[in-house]
Amino acid sequence: MRSLGKYLIFIKSLFVRRESFRTYISLIFEECIKIGYDSVFIVAIVATFMGAVTTLQTAYNLVSPLIPSYIISLVVRDMTILELAPTIISIVLAGKVGSNIAGELGTMRITEQIDALEVMGINSSSYLVFPKIVASLIMYPMLVIFAGFLSIYGGYLISLITGVVSGYDYVYGLRYEFIEFNVTFAIIKGVVFSFLIASISAFKGYYTVGGALEVGKASTNAVTSSCIAILCADYVLAKLLVG
Repeated sequence: MRSLGKYLIFIKSLFVRRESFRTYISLIFEECIKIGYDSVFIVAIVATFMGAVTTLQTAYNLVSPLIPSYIISLVVRDMTILELAPTIISIVLAGKVGSNIAGELGTMRITEQIDALEVMGINSSSYLVFPKIVASLIMYPMLVIFAGFLSIYGGYLISLITGVVSGYDYVYGLRYEFIEFNVTFAIIKGVVFSFLIASISAFKGYYTVGGALEVGKASTNAVTSSCIAILCADYVLAKLLVG
């Protein structure tokens, strides 16, 4: 409870004594490049193979002749949009982006750069952390949409290569009884997960105490805590929105 209270106070500190809006614009653009653009490659690789493997495993398990083949792509579609794209990609990004945020802020803390900002009268938490959270809220939903598209397309490519399902049946299954709200649900997940990853990782890094060894521990704790928070939030959102 003490850590939770400290975390909530940390979030509150982001909105007091803020800098000018123009200052945050340039910082947010820089963070968007580091968080979003630099993560495109790993997201593309993970999403494409995730869709391909899901298609093959679904086809392997649906061996009954009574089940139409287009059910394979229907399962891939719903699994990708509802769970794989927002949740798995967020866990991957928690390892990449979250550890980077915690390590960056932890290094600034132990080298007294954060203390120097405070001496100059700058709210260091708002100046350093707020742009990261805003950039995450902007870029993560885009990466989720990108991952969902590549995952479904990866399943389509592997279906054509292996012949587990025809291209026509795969596309038909994608369109069959499609629920538009599932896409909205995935985007909502992306927004919530992005806030959790950025804020928790920044919290762990900002309050790092010690030396270089503690920076590594802070990065590890940030990834672990972010993954646990993602899974808990995933359950709560599923219960509230589709339960």
